[in-house]
Amino acid sequence: MSKAPNSPHAGQVSIDLGDRSYEIQIASGVLDSPLAWQGLPRAAAALIVTNETDAPLYLARLQASIQPHYTQVHVCTLPDGEAYKTWESLQLIFDALLGHACDRKTVLFALGGGVIGDITGFAAACYMRGVPFVQVPTTLLAQVDSSVGGKTAINHPMGKNMVGAFYQPERVVCDLSTLSTLPARELSAGLAEVIKYGPIADMAFLDWIELHLGDLLARDPQALAHAVQRSCEIKAWVVGQDEREAGIRAILNFGHTFGHAIEAGLGFGVWLHGEAVGCGMVMAARLSQRLGLVDAAFADRLTALIARAGLPTVGPDLGVQAYLHHMRVDKKAEGGDIRFVLIDPPGSAKLLGAPDALVAEVLQACCLA
Repeated sequence: MSKAPNSPHAGQVSIDLGDRSYEIQIASGVLDSPLAWQGLPRAAAALIVTNETDAPLYLARLQASIQPHYTQVHVCTLPDGEAYKTWESLQLIFDALLGHACDRKTVLFALGGGVIGDITGFAAACYMRGVPFVQVPTTLLAQVDSSVGGKTAINHPMGKNMVGAFYQPERVVCDLSTLSTLPARELSAGLAEVIKYGPIADMAFLDWIELHLGDLLARDPQALAHAVQRSCEIKAWVVGQDEREAGIRAILNFGHTFGHAIEAGLGFGVWLHGEAVGCGMVMAARLSQRLGLVDAAFADRLTALIARAGLPTVGPDLGVQAYLHHMRVDKKAEGGDIRFVLIDPPGSAKLLGAPDALVAEVLQACCLA
């Protein structure tokens, strides 16, 4: 696998998708910059979708920044948390759009973490068969992963992100200053998605994360800026090759097959998404090891880094059959056969199957007895 290139300009990453191309802007204070909001689709109205946690912190700033560009700026505030990534919340967005007589040029702004970004993007894809939207992610996880690449969805009780669409934003605006208000648990959850980029695409980045993990946990601005920028560069490189996950884009789901099973099995919101992904990466690394794709030293190294990031490395004891059931409804499964993103070799990843018996061994070794 060739290495993802570095962006020519600090603080900006381009997603190259032809007429659906867009920019990711990364800087502290960019939320308040007039330049961040220029050149977006013209419209009479905008709707900001946010949640009860982010609204008191950032809503007034975003309203002030975009107000000059729209005659009306409406707001839809949703409950906060993965448990509310549902049809009911989606309907609240549609209620707001229809209640304000919003037309097909109305621009939606997703102000919040991954849940807000995913559900707002899905609403934008559906309303009047598609209206423009802008991602304004306020969590580390959303800035390095969920806001980039056009995956939008809601959860179904039987599986995570099972109802959705590929729908690209007009722009992604990552204000690094929003990370200062993140609870420590949320910061660690975001680091899981940062860490994943090393094993799948850039071992030099993994080396850097190991060296600077203390700085990241301390929210050092320069360290966070580099982590967000490099993560977005890698994701942009992958998505630019495979927008709709027909091939290489699947590698971005390293740890997610196990992780989504944990989320669904425990109930959405019990573990944060990043916590489940962190533990899922441990399981995927151990499965890679048992298949002879990596050695024990690599799996141990990754496990130690995930633990240092404040993430769980031991999975909940859902029972092997419950794990297998949830993984069989994963979007990467084919004909009931589970497929995993596995490391082969470090710095590269592949989508592969594995015998249930071997997967069961990994689960038994990695979960509480």
